[in-house]
Amino acid sequence: MLYWLSGLAEGGDLFNLFRYITFRAGAAFFTALIFGFLFGRPLIDLLRRRQGKGQPIRDDGPQSHFAKAGTPTMGGLLILSAILVSTLLWARLDNPYIWIVLFVTFGFGLIGFADDYAKVTKQNTKGVSSRVRFLLGLLIAALAGGMAAYAHPADLTNQLAFPIFKNALLNLGWFFVPFAMVVIVGAANAVNLTDGLDGLAIMPVMIAGATLGIIAYAVGRSDFTEYLGVHYVPGSGEILIFTAALIGGGLGFLWYNAPPAAVFMGDTGSLALGGALGAIAVVTKHEIVLAIVGGLFVVEALSVIIQVLYFKRTGKRVFLMAPIHHHFEKKGWAEPQIVIRFWIISLILALIGLATLKLR
Repeated sequence: MLYWLSGLAEGGDLFNLFRYITFRAGAAFFTALIFGFLFGRPLIDLLRRRQGKGQPIRDDGPQSHFAKAGTPTMGGLLILSAILVSTLLWARLDNPYIWIVLFVTFGFGLIGFADDYAKVTKQNTKGVSSRVRFLLGLLIAALAGGMAAYAHPADLTNQLAFPIFKNALLNLGWFFVPFAMVVIVGAANAVNLTDGLDGLAIMPVMIAGATLGIIAYAVGRSDFTEYLGVHYVPGSGEILIFTAALIGGGLGFLWYNAPPAAVFMGDTGSLALGGALGAIAVVTKHEIVLAIVGGLFVVEALSVIIQVLYFKRTGKRVFLMAPIHHHFEKKGWAEPQIVIRFWIISLILALIGLATLKLR
């Protein structure tokens, strides 16, 4: 919104800064961060009053989790509000990619909110049925995939790009939308499964968001893409504004989510942020790189899939408990130890993902 003030610039006028994505990204970061600090405590107090007993704790979970009873959930509302305000203020609102990512983020946020609300009001861990959540997620992802295909330049429409291999494209045709659905829904649910310990999900989300933001900025500049040998996606650089807002809002939330958490992100935040990462990957043509950058989320999701399939087949378990972070809890690892080690893994994977920009 404030971008349009750049039209008032004359020569070295201050408003000229609003033309630069990097300046607006920095402003978006600080706007979201300040928003989180200002409204975090009032929101937590409101959630605590409204929810009473807070998020219900799984009966079969680690014993240490029972001490968290009464902690309010839906803290994702703080992150999403910060992202919305900051993005609308600092992004170019005539950019289709911004609206695609916002649509996915808040579409999945609504699904998560409905699920959290059902859990809190019914005081059980089931919430909205998984089938309903899955179908709604597929619908949102299908619309986003269609919009992305329409917004992409003609030479990239319905194409799948491969990292490392220069100019390698696979025309998916009509299968592009189903593929985008898998990426977006898969990312949303993978982040949702990762959100099981205080601070565990939000930092890897911020790391992945920062990485994808850099990629979006790079592929949105013709001079960068020519040098790096990657595909040029005009206008995708504006996504950096969104990811900067995500990082600012995420840090504001982490201030209150750091162990011992004063509030949980809930499905409101985890589904929304995971969906956002998937949507950014689809927009920037880096769906495969997302699997590297978000490798921690992939492992968390795979641990659940492997556990369920193996148990159904043999009646035995591969892991002491799934997702895999609970396996390490059962083995006696302290919660902060798991969280920080998973953060380190996320950072390493992010650097590997960034390296694919140059390895051509």
